[in-house]
Amino acid sequence: MRAAMILMKRSAWKGPHIVPLPIGAAKKDGSPIQTQARACTILPSFVGLTFQVHNGMEFYSFKITEEMVGFKLGEFVPTRKRFSYKSMDK
Repeated sequence: MRAAMILMKRSAWKGPHIVPLPIGAAKKDGSPIQTQARACTILPSFVGLTFQVHNGMEFYSFKITEEMVGFKLGEFVPTRKRFSYKSMDK
């Protein structure tokens, strides 16, 4: 039930945002799917596949689990560096 509610973040008449991806080839080879489509909605057929999503500088690799269904690919890729204070030793 939760997955159905998450998939409906967009208007019901529009449906989820899906981008054509080479899923068939990835299931045969086991190779990761490389994409820049951060707005693509994760579908139940993506579970178990490895994706490499571009964050603007490099590709981040992660494996899709059942808890990720309904979210966007870009939600699991950091786009900013962590901030840390530099010590000013003299």
